[in-house]
Formats: sequence, C-alpha cells, structure tokens
Amino acid sequence: MMRRNTTPPSASPPPTTPRSPCLSAAQVLEQISSSVDQEDEEDYMESEEEDVSEDEDGEEYNPERDADDDDDDDSASRSCSSSEEEREGEREGDTAAARERDTAREPERDREDAAAAARAQRETLLSKNGKIKWSSVAYRGPDGPRAIRRPGSVVTPGPTAYAASRALDIESAFRLFVTPAIERIIVDMTNLQGVRKYGDGWRPMDSTDLRAYVGLLILAGVYRSRGEAAASLWDAESGRTVFRATMPLKVFHKYSRLLRFDDRQSRPARLATDRLAAIREVWDLWEERLPALYNPGPDLTVDEQLVPFRGRCPFRQYIPSKPAKYGIKSWVACDAKSSYAWKMQVYTGKAAGGGPEKNQGARVVLDLTEGLPGGHNVTCDNFFTSYELGQRLLERNLTMVGTVRKNKAELPPALLQSKGRQVLSSRFAFTPTATLVSYLAKRNKNVLLLSTLHAEPDVSDRRDRKPALILDYNCNKGGVDNLDKVVGTYSCRRMTARWPLVIFHNILDVSSYNAFVIWREIKPDWMPGKRNKRRVFLEQLGKALVKPLIQRRQRLPRTQAASALVKVLQSATAEARPPAREQAAGPAAAAPPVASKRKRCQLCPPKKDAKTYTACCRCNKYICKGCSHAYCQTCAHWAFSQDGTG
Repeated sequence: MMRRNTTPPSASPPPTTPRSPCLSAAQVLEQISSSVDQEDEEDYMESEEEDVSEDEDGEEYNPERDADDDDDDDSASRSCSSSEEEREGEREGDTAAARERDTAREPERDREDAAAAARAQRETLLSKNGKIKWSSVAYRGPDGPRAIRRPGSVVTPGPTAYAASRALDIESAFRLFVTPAIERIIVDMTNLQGVRKYGDGWRPMDSTDLRAYVGLLILAGVYRSRGEAAASLWDAESGRTVFRATMPLKVFHKYSRLLRFDDRQSRPARLATDRLAAIREVWDLWEERLPALYNPGPDLTVDEQLVPFRGRCPFRQYIPSKPAKYGIKSWVACDAKSSYAWKMQVYTGKAAGGGPEKNQGARVVLDLTEGLPGGHNVTCDNFFTSYELGQRLLERNLTMVGTVRKNKAELPPALLQSKGRQVLSSRFAFTPTATLVSYLAKRNKNVLLLSTLHAEPDVSDRRDRKPALILDYNCNKGGVDNLDKVVGTYSCRRMTARWPLVIFHNILDVSSYNAFVIWREIKPDWMPGKRNKRRVFLEQLGKALVKPLIQRRQRLPRTQAASALVKVLQSATAEARPPAREQAAGPAAAAPPVASKRKRCQLCPPKKDAKTYTACCRCNKYICKGCSHAYCQTCAHWAFSQDGTG
C-alpha cells in the first residue's frame, strides 16, 4: 500500500498585473479575468490528484500491511540506490571513453586545423606559360603530408648473381666486360686489315696477342705514362722491364696502327645512317653488359662525359667548361655512391640535314633509365631537368632531383625574383607531384631546384640554412664527375689520330673501373686498410693479361732484365706442367745440360768476347756471370712481382 503524500503543494502567489499608464480599462479587465481562470485551473488539478490517489488505494487501512510496505519501501530504496550507483558508474565510464575519443581525435583536429590554416594562407602561383598552378603551401592529404615517392627497389644493390659467380679473379672480372665476342670481332677485323696492308708478311693476331696489347695499355696508365712516348717505355735503361718482355716496340706500334673494329670497305654504306659505324658493333656488345652485371643503389646520376680528342671526327664537341674543351661526348648514367657506369650513350651530333633536337635532355634521361627498376631517384643538372621529365619519370615510379634553368616556362615568376630577399632564405612552391625551391645563396643570386622526391619545405639547421632538397642534390650530383676523375687518374689513352681508337681506350678505362667496383664489393676483405687498392688492382690486371704471351715467347729480349723476366715466367710454367708430360719427356730432358767446352757468351755483344763454361738450363745458351741470375724457389717469381718490375 502506497503512502499518500499529504504535503500540500506550495501555492504560488497570484501573478501581479503590471500597471501601465498606457493600458486601457478593457485591457486591465482582461488581464484580471485571465489570472482568475489560471487559479481555478490549478485548484481543479490538485483536487483531481487527491481523488486519483484515494481510488488507487482500493482497501482499508491495515497496520501489518503497512509494516510490509515499509520493508518493501526499504528494499526498493536499496535497489534504487544501487541502480543509481550503476548509472553513475556508467556515466563515469562514458565520460572516460569520451575523453579517450577526444584525446585520439586531437591529432586529427590539429591536422584539420593546420590544413584549414594552410588553405587560408595558401597562395596560388601561376607559371609563365599559364599551364601549371603552383601553391605556396605543401599539399597535404587525409593522412598528413604528401608521401615521398621512394618505395625502394626489391633488387639488392651491388653485383648481380651472374657477375658474382663468374668474377673468380681480377682477370675474369675484367673479361666480364671485354667478352670473347668483342675480342673475336677485334681480332678478325684487325687481321683483315693487316692482310690488306702487308699481304703474306702479316703475322696473324690472336686473342692472346690482343690481351697482351690491352695489358700493356693498362700498365702504361698505371705507371702514369699516358703522355710519355712509347719508345721511352721500351728503353733499355729508363723503360719498364715488362714492356720489353711482352712484345717488341715495332709490334706494339703495328697493332696500334692496324687495330680495327669493323670492315673498312663496307663502312661507307653504314655511315649513311650511323656515324658510329666504325665501332658500333663493339660498342653495342659492350654497352649491354653494363646493366647486366651491376644493380645500382637508390640514387643515380645522369651527366655528360667528354673524352679528350682534337683529331678529325664528325661529331667532335667543344665544351669550354671542360678541362679538355674538345673531345667526344657521351651521356652517362652511373651509381651515385660507387660511380659504376650503368649505362652510356655516345653523342653523334645533330641528325643529318636536320635542326637541333628538341627536349634532348629529357630524351637522354629517359633512354638511360630505360629498364631501371622502380624506387630509384635520378639526379641531373639544369640541362636535363624539366617539369615534364619529372612527370614522365613518375610514370615509371622514378623520382628526380635537379637544378632548373630560369628560362623554363613552367616556373612561376614569383620564385625568380631575388631583389629584396634576405640572403640564405628559401622560397618554396608546390604542386601535387613536385616541389620547387628558390634558394638565395648570395645577394641577388638565387638557385632553383625541382624535385619530385621531396614533399615538405624542410630547411637544415646549418649555418647556411640550405633546404634538404639542395643537400640531397649536392650529395648525389657528382657521380659522373667522380667517374671522370678516377678514370683519368690511371687512363690507358694513347696519342692517336683515329677517333674509334679513342672510344676503344675509353671502353678499356670504364671496364677496368667497373671491374674494380665489382671485385671490391665481392671481396670486401681484399687489401683491408689500403688506400692504393685501385692501382694495385690495375697493375695485377695488366700483368695477368700479358703473362700468357710472355710464357709462349720464343725469342728472348736483348736486355738483361727483360730476358730474366721471360726466363723466370717460362721456367715457372714448365714446373707447373702435369707429371705425365714430364715422364713422357724422359729423364734426359729433365736433367740440366752440362757444358762440354768453353764458349763465348751468347747474350753479350761480340766485341766483349766474354767466354764462359756456364749454359742455361732451359735454352742451352752459353751465358756469362753478368748475364745470369740465381734464384731460389721462394724468389722464383720475384721478377714478375710488384717490386720486381721496376
């Protein structure tokens, strides 16, 4: 039984009618009648509530039921209190969850606020040709700033598995580039030219002769004898022993004059469509080996290379900014870190009967990056860089960083202005796929760079306050320049008037450096801590190439040192023969000859008339003490070691 609420409701005082001197008598009577009706309605509602409570009782008063009702009221109050506590806990949990949601949404709100502020501050800059709209604020997506397009290549940088499995020694690493197919073409064409010139008097060249000739060129570069006359290299007193021991000077000059890379009689027909016809077949075979043997790192450098040459050539170039100024120009794409020449292309000049090539820089970069896996960045100078090139490279999943010429039509005029700007300041402009920066390095002199790699206007904390875009460009721009430096240090170039031979010398220089890069990465423990690794590599390569020809030489050189070198190598070869051949030769052949009588030394001039009883154990020639050398087995290879070559 519910208790009746006997507490009378608080009677509210009747509303007082505001007096206004502007009201008429009728308006006053109307307000009074409305207030009386409102009081009657409240009394009626109160009496109706009391009647409903009496009807709801339905029974007479019972004290026992009142006690039960008291217990029910207590339990009901406890249940109400517990439910209120649960509701309060739920409210607290909801409040904590709301706080967590608010905390989680704070970065999103910050990004939204920053994006809103950026939209409010964004300034649209129109390019000079009116086709590109640049923004003064970086573009941001729903997940933050525009992502940098560098997913990374799935190919591991360094020598390919093919190169690593076949570069067993220094010579085999070099022959990965100068292949037997290239050697066969050079040998065949040189023999053809030799027969045409000398007839039956021409002694045919083979691959051993060609390798020895190449080895002498490499050794001449190692000894810094590029500008030295060949006669001084073969001189008996001031020359190098290994040159006289390998081949006579006349043979070296003959090979240099007759070395050919194509059939000279069929060349005019090919020259009509190809200016590089004199060496095209060799160049194509060699150039396709470069990307097959090495995987470049994330950064590549594209630039030009000028091989010095002042002779007659239909596509000789004049570049006053280069040290040589005149020469044969090549486009090179190399790894920015190791300077490995990954692709090369000889520039053969303008097309016959045509004008200058349009968008040549973009065409060169697209050709040199053909087949490059995605995820790489290309660094180039203002000759190549353009907005269109950056978009073409993005289609291949490649990015670009490079300086821009100020006359490009895609640049906004606002970034070209330098007057009134603070020194070492930077101004940025953005499109959804590119970033442009104008850095004021000096007063009234700004530098422009374009990048599809960078997305934010990051500026370094250095004293010069250079942007990160410029720092990355400076780090990767010198790949081809470093290649020119290291190749020129030990170049095998010789004085010649034939431009195909100049290109062949450059092939040898680049091949020897690329072989050194592969060998250094395959054998990281080779000569640790040494700073002259490349010189030792080239010297060992040159000696390995000339060694087979020295071992098969039939006539000894006239000089004492060269003759001793030939004897040592030939005796070492005889000792290394299989035992079966020694048994077949018989015991008499293995025994050293014994001089039967006293004779004149066969190596000394006849005027000297040096008599001796001693004969050479190999060739049976009589030699005096001044023409003989005594070697133990430990020092048998001394004359062909690094110190023994003079």
